[in-house]
Amino acid sequence: MLTEFETTLLGIMMIVIMFGMGASLTWRDFLIAFRKPKGVLVGLLCQYGIMPLLGFLLAQALGLSPAMTVGLILMACMPGGTTSNIFTYFSKAVLALSIMMTSVSSLVALGMVPALLEFYSQLAGLDSEFKIPAGNVAQVLFVLLIPTVIGMVLRKLNPNIGATVELLGGFLGVVVILFLVVTWVPRNHMLLASTPWYVFFAAIGLGIFGIGLGYVLSRLLRQDPNRSRTIALETGIQNGPLAVLIVTLTFTGTMQQEVLL
Repeated sequence: MLTEFETTLLGIMMIVIMFGMGASLTWRDFLIAFRKPKGVLVGLLCQYGIMPLLGFLLAQALGLSPAMTVGLILMACMPGGTTSNIFTYFSKAVLALSIMMTSVSSLVALGMVPALLEFYSQLAGLDSEFKIPAGNVAQVLFVLLIPTVIGMVLRKLNPNIGATVELLGGFLGVVVILFLVVTWVPRNHMLLASTPWYVFFAAIGLGIFGIGLGYVLSRLLRQDPNRSRTIALETGIQNGPLAVLIVTLTFTGTMQQEVLL
């Protein structure tokens, strides 16, 4: 379970990351994406078509508990995060497409994530105590859109400051994630040691299978290898901090701890 300080820190980190992401974009980027939308549309199909279904199937196949099931489905429904942009850069894929996919999937998430979460929670037969209210999800996503728009406005007003904010947002995001890992893991090492193997398999498999299926579907839809690699990384690498933030704002105590696994 996260402490109150860690939850606050996580919320601040998400605001900074979204602010930095907004500062990396211009309105022209969206115009270009809409003129040649196929790559982004294929990415959205993978992001919101493959991943939630994959999360649901993994949870059912492995017989996860209701709390773990909702945690895995939530993670599968998340949009891409800035981590996927970093992996795209180092894999020499199409960084511009990666950033645009992250941005568009984050915007679309406001409607898609609550709807998909409700659909797959119903399909999994989860009781009401395990369900994440759609209003909670939409509220968090809407609040995070505000710093994104502010970042875009700042980039337009002053490109130099916008570029600096973009770098700062990415750096602070990495620092906070490392801090949370360093503080959370030692405090919960006994819990991690007693966690069944199939829980780790579900968490790791979601990303690996997502990347593989994203690449295969992209190639079938006639995307070139570089763009397919980009879409695959965007598909399999989710916005984990956002999922954790939603869980911490919805559940408490033992329930929160089990969902976060």
